Amino acid sequence: MTPVKEFGECLISVGDKDYFFRPSLLAMSSIGEPVEIVQTFYDLCNDEVTSLIQKAAESYIHSEYDRLPEYVISYIQSGILSRKAIMAAHTVLSACCEDDVGELIGWMKPGKSRKRGFMWRRGILPPQDMVIIAQSLMMHGIIGQAKLRKLQRYESNEPTNEFRASDYIIAARNHFNVSKEEAAQLTMTEFQMMLVAKYPEQKGYTREEYDTAADDYFARRKRRQAKAL
Repeated sequence: MTPVKEFGECLISVGDKDYFFRPSLLAMSSIGEPVEIVQTFYDLCNDEVTSLIQKAAESYIHSEYDRLPEYVISYIQSGILSRKAIMAAHTVLSACCEDDVGELIGWMKPGKSRKRGFMWRRGILPPQDMVIIAQSLMMHGIIGQAKLRKLQRYESNEPTNEFRASDYIIAARNHFNVSKEEAAQLTMTEFQMMLVAKYPEQKGYTREEYDTAADDYFARRKRRQAKAL
C-alpha cells in the first residue's frame, strides 16, 4: 500500500515487513476518551528531550544531511525520554496501524511495583523516532495540516481539553455524503482538504488579512492628515 503523505499516512519497512500507519479519525478515537486524546498529544510534545528531538528533526531531517548529527543523537541517548512521551508514542503508533506493531515499537507490560506502573520493552524502532512519528501522526489526526483560510469570525482563543472524533465523523457524513466507515477513515488533514475543495469561496478576512488591511488604512489616513496640515 502506497501512503499519501499529504494526508498524514506513512509506511515503515523492516526487512520484508511493511507497517502502514494512518492517523484516521477512528484511530484517534481508539486512543481513549476525548480528554485522553488531548492529554496524549500534550505528553508527546511537552518534555525537554522531546522538544530537542523535534527541533533537531526540523533542522536536519529535511535538510541536505537528512539525519540527526551524531552529537544530537549522543545527547539524546545519554538522557531518557520522559516516560509519558514514550507511552504516548506507543499508544499512538499502536492505534494508527492495523497490524501488530509489537516487534517495531516494543511491548508494554505491568511493572513490578505501583510506582513503575507499566514497563516498556523496547522494539526495533528507537524511542526518539517513535516520538517524532507519533507527533506527526497526531498533528494530521486531530489538528490537520491543510492550508486553510481561517476567517477571523470563526477564530477562537479558547483552549480545549478534549477531541471528539465522532463530531468530525458526523460532519464528514453530512458534508460529503459518505458512509460512517468511510468518514471514520479520514484523517483531519484529509477532512480539511475535502472541505476546501467543496467550499472554495470563503468571503471575509483572516486575522492576518484583517490586521494588514487595518494597518494600511491607518497608514493612508495618517498620510492624508499630514497633507492636510
